[in-house]
Amino acid sequence: MERYAKITEKRKREIVLLRGRGCAYKKCAFCDYHLDMCRDDAENFNLNRSVLSNVDGKYGELEVINSGSVFELDSETLALIRKICREKHISTVHFEAHYMYGDKIQELREFFCGAQIKMKLGLETFDYALREGVLKKGIDEIEPDIIAKNFDEANFLFGIKGQTRDTMLYDIESGLSYFERICVNIMCKNSTGILPDSSVISEFINFVYPIYRENERVDILINNNDFGVGDITK
Repeated sequence: MERYAKITEKRKREIVLLRGRGCAYKKCAFCDYHLDMCRDDAENFNLNRSVLSNVDGKYGELEVINSGSVFELDSETLALIRKICREKHISTVHFEAHYMYGDKIQELREFFCGAQIKMKLGLETFDYALREGVLKKGIDEIEPDIIAKNFDEANFLFGIKGQTRDTMLYDIESGLSYFERICVNIMCKNSTGILPDSSVISEFINFVYPIYRENERVDILINNNDFGVGDITK
């Protein structure tokens, strides 16, 4: 499994896929990403230390993802990330967290004092009925400003039955209004019961993607790769 890469399009950064003790929520109906886990913190740290040894600080920006939330990484891994950021002069670090960890984010920012922390939320859509009734995200809130309160960035998931060109455009425009950056992921077939809808994906590719492909605040990921997301497009 590939766990380190450099992203050279749009926001240039290094990205690492680390391993934690497992997603504490684990109820998202579309996700089998949580299978990348281990209960042994020592084993996780040994793996993560090897992955992090590749980080050279070239862009001054690092994105850290794992199969769940940053708060499910062991303490030694977090301390090592902080140490590497200081040694490699990395000024900005991006982490992901489930909405339920919102009240712990300030503590993380203080732990990484000296580096700017950007927190990404797996929101998937502002459509409450789809998000909670189908995707089971566990975000029991409707108001966008409240949802975005502790987060700087957000993931959106497109290509699912029930979505339309208009709903996807609404999600992107709303996302850009409430977050600094957004990342659009296209649903790919996995081991869950949520299947990609080819007609919705076609609507996205033909009518939505051309509008935002050059937008510096929008990452668009289409095909699955080892990071559990898609290939980042221009």
